[in-house]
Amino acid sequence: KDPVSQQLNCASLATPKNPMDNTGRLSMCSKLCYAIGGAPYQITGSALGFFLQIYLLDVAQLDPLHASIILFVGRAWDAVTDPTVGFLVSRSRWTRCGRMMPWILISTPFAVLTYFLIWYVPPVEQGKVLWYLVFYCLFQSLQTCFHVPYSALTMFISMDQKERDSATAYRMTVEVLGTVVGTAIQGQIVGGAIAPCLPGDLDVLDNGNSTLLGSDFNITHISLDETKQAYLIASAVICTMYVLCAAVLFLGVREQEEPMSFFEGMRMVMGYGPYVKLVMGFLFTSLAFMLLEGNFALFITYTLGFRNDFQNILLVIMLSGTLSIPFWQWFLIRFGKKTAVYIGITVSSVLPFMILIVCIESSLIVAYVVSVAAGVSVAAAFLLPWSMLPDVVDDFKVKNPDSSGHEAIFYSFYVFFTKFASGISLGISTLSLDFAGYVTRGCSQPDAVNLTLKVLVSPAPVVLIFLGLFIFKTYPIDEERRQGNRKLLQEMRESDQDSETESTELGSAV
Repeated sequence: KDPVSQQLNCASLATPKNPMDNTGRLSMCSKLCYAIGGAPYQITGSALGFFLQIYLLDVAQLDPLHASIILFVGRAWDAVTDPTVGFLVSRSRWTRCGRMMPWILISTPFAVLTYFLIWYVPPVEQGKVLWYLVFYCLFQSLQTCFHVPYSALTMFISMDQKERDSATAYRMTVEVLGTVVGTAIQGQIVGGAIAPCLPGDLDVLDNGNSTLLGSDFNITHISLDETKQAYLIASAVICTMYVLCAAVLFLGVREQEEPMSFFEGMRMVMGYGPYVKLVMGFLFTSLAFMLLEGNFALFITYTLGFRNDFQNILLVIMLSGTLSIPFWQWFLIRFGKKTAVYIGITVSSVLPFMILIVCIESSLIVAYVVSVAAGVSVAAAFLLPWSMLPDVVDDFKVKNPDSSGHEAIFYSFYVFFTKFASGISLGISTLSLDFAGYVTRGCSQPDAVNLTLKVLVSPAPVVLIFLGLFIFKTYPIDEERRQGNRKLLQEMRESDQDSETESTELGSAV
């Protein structure tokens, strides 16, 4: 065979000619392609996070207890698969396409299929719970096969800390934009085909203990079947975007080879203090934001009474978050990442929501204003964890210079704890609504449900956020230590390069 053709492989097809120059700097094209690869996780995640609970309750018409079982088991299963996939990724051999890319490439078509089937209402009434449980768990597993390798890819696109931070900022911008796209697609398509509520359900309520949404008693011509069709259309659009983003990632990014091990690495990683503190801090803050995300659509619909506006309010949150990402990137560079955590998560989210819940009865204008402020905090919550995690990995490398290849472990267990928090939040939320007496497709809800929704989107997240911030107080990697690690790693890389050069020259001489 032609020697040139023998050297053609997936890596050459999947790589721009000069993604990096000889100083390790990434081209803008490579950063954009890498960032676009993060969009599928956020597009599907925002659609599921904001709409799956209300879909299971009001469209699939499942009992709240069954819905809570599906949400909790699905997320718990998802959390378990993260370290499992991290282990399998670390044991994978280097291929012509890389080590991470085959996982991303193979999982994509199956993830798309299972995601679409989540939004399909099966015709068999008895099998609904099993249907959603199976396909929700399958999708979460396949999504993990995409997201864990993609997250670990951060450490393999460049050895330069500043370039990784820059690529992470690109990624976070695209990911927040992905949440906007997911919320917009799902919200606008579904929002235009909402089936009417059932006034008859109010007969089971005490008229003195329920809040009526008078505008929703108008009879519409939209049937439940049309609402189901709208969910399928939205999922088909999202599936198409998922495939396109995965293709851009595969064709535009080259990963660098590095040896890996797992069990010894896992013991070292899980016992590393800065990593444990970072994960635990973001575990509590993630739980707070997921409580908000999972219950916000129900809160807007029933407690505030804006049934026809909830998708637009969600869209405002996501747009605000997208536009504020460049600000937070500048802020964390100028003032440090720990300062950005405190300012971004507290001032921008807790206070506006407290004002909305405690002081305002029901005002659409105030809801939109608070949504803008909440979006600023969402941006900080997206950017900061993934920006700080590479710093922990670098700190680990400085402290353990003879240990390498543990990046997938850091990222897989971080994703594990994040998804574990998500499972807890969804399970607790839906069970709480069940105990409070949630009425499926009701035009109003009992006062106990409204009170429960208020607690789930305000006092509970506030407590969790402050617990997370208390843990962050002990996080040891400040800007001085981070810059010091950067210099030490650069010296280590230069020393390794010098050693390799000497060995090469000695071998040539021999």
